[in-house]
Amino acid sequence: MKYFSVIWSSLKRKKTRSILTILSILVAFILYGYLSAIRLGFDAGVEVSGVDRLVMQHKVSLIQFLPESYEARIEQVQGVDSAVHGTWFGGIYQKPMNFFSQFPVKVEEYLDMYPEYVISDEHKKAWLETRNGAIAGRTIAERFGWKVGDRIPIQATIWTRKDGNPTWEFNLVGIYDGVDKSTDTTQFFFRYDYFQEARSFGSGNVGWYWIRVDNPDNAAEIAKEVDQLFANSPAETKTQPEAAFMQGFAKQIGDIGFIMTAILGAVFFTILLVAGNSMAQAVRERIQEIAVLKALGFTHTAVLAMVLAESLLLACLGGFAGLAIAWTMITTMGDPTNGSLPVFFLPVKDVVIGVLLAVLTGLAAGILPAIRAQKLQIADGLRR
Repeated sequence: MKYFSVIWSSLKRKKTRSILTILSILVAFILYGYLSAIRLGFDAGVEVSGVDRLVMQHKVSLIQFLPESYEARIEQVQGVDSAVHGTWFGGIYQKPMNFFSQFPVKVEEYLDMYPEYVISDEHKKAWLETRNGAIAGRTIAERFGWKVGDRIPIQATIWTRKDGNPTWEFNLVGIYDGVDKSTDTTQFFFRYDYFQEARSFGSGNVGWYWIRVDNPDNAAEIAKEVDQLFANSPAETKTQPEAAFMQGFAKQIGDIGFIMTAILGAVFFTILLVAGNSMAQAVRERIQEIAVLKALGFTHTAVLAMVLAESLLLACLGGFAGLAIAWTMITTMGDPTNGSLPVFFLPVKDVVIGVLLAVLTGLAAGILPAIRAQKLQIADGLRR
């Protein structure tokens, strides 16, 4: 670090150019941080899906129903620990833009299937005792200002009631949390027996099944055996690991991972051009100075290292500051979609990747100008 003052002085030579380049890099890394958090939100179900859980749906399409009676037969398959069904409700709260997932479930079976959803014994007891009781995740409850005891009206878009009333009213008897911040706390669950009793059609039919196996290593074989159990039946099935199911569900709105990668690729390519141009211009302006340094005894390697260090310092100042700002904004301001994403935070692994990207950006932007400075002959430089 004995040449740091020389490197720092080089950056201060053209302060406006250096500041604008740093700001460009800073903005790019803020965008990187937010896109990483958004991607995590879309992939949350895939990231946290259980390796011991399978999902069984209708072979034709997810919107086709399966008989409720399948549950008992699934649990008879060797290697299956338990099974529980779920159904997409798809109602509207107040207005269509207030989107969140709603599912009728069997209370104890579902909570046993998903131990990552943490609910107090008091709230669980109230849910079991309240026919039209429901629980909501902490995130969705905070989004709408719900508290235990509130009545939540949800307008039906699919499941109409027998009495002709399009509005389903639920008593919020509990709020669940996640075992960690990657757990989805944006969902709304209510009792299946209440749903079954009140719906106007589809009695005895459900959307899909979650299946827990006793040994994840045998999941593929168990999935195949479960599907063979219902082969040639009126409702044939397709069983797959929960991660694959969630990934396919997410891709119905597009390949989010590819979209994010394409955006970030375009941004960083542009930033690389900007930073590379800044470094090339800086070296061209200091040709005589570099020649003098070599005349004073600086080696070709030392000159190469100094130019690369200047480029690295430029990129890291912008990159690290951008990551820090992104982390702070994401942590303090939260989800910009107002709770529509299941989870929203910047993972540590993406921060580490961001640090590496800043370093690589600095090296890539500075390598060609550094090689040019290294190869500069003293006589050629002094003649300019």
